[in-house]
Amino acid sequence: MVRLPEDLTLPDGFVPPERPERPATPKDAATVVLLRDGEHRPEVFLQRRVENMPFAGGMTVFPGGGVDPRDADASVAWSGPPPQWWARRFECSEATARALVCAAVRETFEESGVLLAGPDAGSVVADTCPYAGARPRLVSKELSLAGFLADAGLVLRADLLRPWSNWVTPEAEPRRYDTRFFLAAMPAGQRADAVTTEAVDAYWRTPEDALEDWRQRRCGLLPPTWVTLSEVGACGSVDAALELERPLGKVLPQLVHRDGAWRVVLPGDPGYRADPDEE
Repeated sequence: MVRLPEDLTLPDGFVPPERPERPATPKDAATVVLLRDGEHRPEVFLQRRVENMPFAGGMTVFPGGGVDPRDADASVAWSGPPPQWWARRFECSEATARALVCAAVRETFEESGVLLAGPDAGSVVADTCPYAGARPRLVSKELSLAGFLADAGLVLRADLLRPWSNWVTPEAEPRRYDTRFFLAAMPAGQRADAVTTEAVDAYWRTPEDALEDWRQRRCGLLPPTWVTLSEVGACGSVDAALELERPLGKVLPQLVHRDGAWRVVLPGDPGYRADPDEE
């Protein structure tokens, strides 16, 4: 795994002053790294979250969010690797795997307008404008993904997603997520937008430029985003990233307070404790 730089610290107030007596149970979540071929290098779609968001406010992230219980609806029209395949890759139950893939598709559509679905198993919608009215209804939970796809006569394209990594929020944080990261190539004809109340800005950047933005303090990155940008950038092309097979064991970061700031340490780093409760 890519090592985090020493100067990657968490913002003031991000970590509560006292550690909770019992760590919060992580909520399942899905994040999607949208990729497209740039002029010279691949680009990723990024969003800067609203400052007052309860989690990762003001940070630059990929589209994603928590799993909704209805994401596990087995009636959803599905094409591609079945839930059993995703369950093996993410080491979870089939119901959780189905919900994660559906959450990845739903959250990507809600937050960026990109829809990983098509009229049949071999096609993808090229214009999502006819479905724009469904986005706020999905956000408000008035409509489920399965209901939206059924009404629109669309099939979820699980084959357009690739599993990438699995990060769990450190135990010291009050809001915790067990987040599975996916990759997906930008469908031809579609456009990613910033029509979401959760972000104040959205744009395409090469991973290298996004990391330079962070170095120049033009954006804030959480450790999973920093590592993912580094890993995807090292692939060199969209095809290479999508074809790469990776181990997907859970990454369980820990927090340490050093030199007046909170830092994240990863398994294998100096200071990482095999037993988080040890002093």
